Amino acid sequence: MLTSARAVVAVLATTAMLGYLAQPVQAHSGHSHGKSLRSVAPRDLRIGTAVAGGGHHLEQPYPDPFTYDRPYRKVLAKEFSSASPENQMKWEFIHPERHRYNFGPADAIVKFARENGQAVRGHTLLWHSQNPAWLNEGTFTKAELRSILKNHIFTVVGRYKGKIHQWDVANEVFNENGEYRQENIFIRELGPGIVADAFRWAHQADPRAQLFLNDYGVEWPGGKVDAYEALARQLLAERVPLHGFASQAHLSMRYGAPDQLRGVLQRFDDLGLKTAITELDVRMDLPSGGVPTAEQLATQASYYKTVLDACLAVDDCNSFTIWGFTDKYSWVPVFFPAEGAATVMWDDFGKKPAYYVLRDTLAGARR
Repeated sequence: MLTSARAVVAVLATTAMLGYLAQPVQAHSGHSHGKSLRSVAPRDLRIGTAVAGGGHHLEQPYPDPFTYDRPYRKVLAKEFSSASPENQMKWEFIHPERHRYNFGPADAIVKFARENGQAVRGHTLLWHSQNPAWLNEGTFTKAELRSILKNHIFTVVGRYKGKIHQWDVANEVFNENGEYRQENIFIRELGPGIVADAFRWAHQADPRAQLFLNDYGVEWPGGKVDAYEALARQLLAERVPLHGFASQAHLSMRYGAPDQLRGVLQRFDDLGLKTAITELDVRMDLPSGGVPTAEQLATQASYYKTVLDACLAVDDCNSFTIWGFTDKYSWVPVFFPAEGAATVMWDDFGKKPAYYVLRDTLAGARR
């Protein structure tokens, strides 16, 4: 059960939504009542979540969430038709030493997903962050670096061949002004052409997997979106196996609603690419008591709805993933100490207005 304060605020927020959105949200009535997100979603849209574990979780005062929290796994299985390892497939976790891989946690997620009729999104193969010290601090020739990346992709993608629906192959390769990130050791040392090679290697390792570009800050038009469109056009012209473009959609209520996201996604749909929402959450500045106000919860719900509406409006946006579903395990307070409450559920899995907005919007789209 929610704490009494949160329960009252949630009720007020749901009421506030009636006047806040153009279409009223029937949070506790109608044909979607009591049903899960995955059960009411259109059949061609996978509803996903990040699977908590690794990364910042290793420093928190609780055991590994996915492994030990049974109520968490129950909600994960019931609500979602797609699962994204939050950290368990990132380099520092799955490849901690040059000649050693740690597949156990990722294997467990893939097994769980198969048992529960879920697709898996692989995350991620080429990124500047969360790389192991042996890679970042090593002294390698260009040929060695190229071989390291190639072997990593063939080993990881090959292990899960036929079991991963989509891969975030190239993650956050551009900075805010559309220039290639020099923090990425492979891009810095081998040049931007390594991005195309990463896609080719991933495709060779699993020809059936859909391969994506993925980034944050692409919810509005700008230099970064322009750079991705130019890169996508180049890769397609070179017959590189690029299949999709994804918006992470890590949002903050300090900034405006992502009301231009549909247009951004449409630009890539027009290129013949699939699109996806891959890491949606909506953080906010919390009052001194730590409980969001009704107005904040209503605004948060409207942001979630705006993103879902954008995906639903674009033909080949067929994957919609939130970056965790409970505040209990959210990455946000660790990396943004002044902000929080970014997910659709409280610590105890009680549902926020944002959850009901997503559920009812999905149900409406299925009719």
